[in-house]
Amino acid sequence: MTGKQVFGTSHVPLSPAVRAGDMVYVSGQVPVRPDGSIVDGGIEGQTRQVLENVKAALALAGATMEDVVKTTVWIEDARDFGGMNKVYATFFPKDPPARTTVESRLMIDIKVEIEAVAYAPVK
Repeated sequence: MTGKQVFGTSHVPLSPAVRAGDMVYVSGQVPVRPDGSIVDGGIEGQTRQVLENVKAALALAGATMEDVVKTTVWIEDARDFGGMNKVYATFFPKDPPARTTVESRLMIDIKVEIEAVAYAPVK
């Protein structure tokens, strides 16, 4: 495959997932349910929803969580690292991807955002 394929739609100017050859790039996902509401509560519930959203974006491009080779995680408060990491580990129980985690003020009132890059050869 040459060029890029864009998957999904968004109410902001970005694509949830873009495939470029064998690589899939997932935009930063936030703890928003399919109905558009933000998950209330702590870091664990928000991290779970974010990773479910990553999984859904990957699926749009024909990839899975097992294909993820790199993630970047932004957390609003470094003290939430343990809770985020606990949930994150359940989504990558074997051979987890490379990861960068940073503390950062986020664009909306949330605790975590995660982007992913996957290697998923075109079949």
